[in-house]
Amino acid sequence: MHERWKKRPPGSNWGDFGIDDQKGRLNLLTPAKVLQAVAEVRTGITFCLSLPLDFPGGDYHGLKRLAPELRAVHRGGGYAYNFRPRLEQSDVWSDDRVTLYTQASTQWDALSHVGSAFDADDDGHAEVCFYNGYRAGEHLPAPVVSGEQAGKVAALALGIENMAETCVQGRGVMIDLHGHYGTSNVKVGYDALMRICEEDGVEVEQGDMVCLHTGLAAALLRLQRNPDKQTLEHSHPSLDGRDERLLNWITDSGLAALIADNFAVEAVPSRDDETSAVSEPLHELCIFKLGIHLGELWHLSELNGWLKAHQRSRFLLTAPPLRLPGAVGSPVTPVATV
Repeated sequence: MHERWKKRPPGSNWGDFGIDDQKGRLNLLTPAKVLQAVAEVRTGITFCLSLPLDFPGGDYHGLKRLAPELRAVHRGGGYAYNFRPRLEQSDVWSDDRVTLYTQASTQWDALSHVGSAFDADDDGHAEVCFYNGYRAGEHLPAPVVSGEQAGKVAALALGIENMAETCVQGRGVMIDLHGHYGTSNVKVGYDALMRICEEDGVEVEQGDMVCLHTGLAAALLRLQRNPDKQTLEHSHPSLDGRDERLLNWITDSGLAALIADNFAVEAVPSRDDETSAVSEPLHELCIFKLGIHLGELWHLSELNGWLKAHQRSRFLLTAPPLRLPGAVGSPVTPVATV
């Protein structure tokens, strides 16, 4: 029994990292794991793994996640942009602000991003819970609904700042789905993923951050902020979140984070299953049950090409999100060092 739950979801690790843990599998990024990652640096070459944050553009999938909007800061009756406060001095200043959708482009999902209706109290009634039993309404309060503060909200637990405080540095491992399936809209299950790893000599160990190269981000760059439905939905492989053996592998592998250059890591919509009440089973497993942060819309193609050319799959990955208290997601500018 726990103060926030009497039973935990089947297959979850709630409480394993402590009753008040808010970092999940990132606890596996130990100093020893960081040293293991640093040992992968042999050339000093670095790769930026972020799309420009105004990509992919448009209101893709109707999610209302829009590109950032920059505006000059209003100051002194004008705007602080190319602003010369004193004519007798040569100083010129520019200052701006941004309206930013935290999950519109290259991003991390916080552990507050996905919850589930689950009977954590074991009383026959489901409560809306998040990782480690944190509750909707109490730890993730409802947004303000009216007045000048309408829409204002901040998670009191599991916000992205908990991820930022770990620094998110460790060993990245690349798995090249695009290299095997090209632009086919394939749902990759356990057997296919293991075959790819075997053929490409890829090994995943506890604490690794796994990156899945699907080729979608590179395609979005070519579309210049004007994505079409065919590219968005039918031109890239993704993981089959309905494959129980794949989900078991995610659990058993001990991977610390799961990342892809597509929209959701797993296929959305998922494979039809009329017996399941879960629309995105991989998200439920990773974020809700295991505390595995998901990275989406990363730009992996250049790094993947270099790794393939040099017969490598491992690298040092540094990818902290914004230390933005209470946010349920965050833009990220990951850096890979080889």
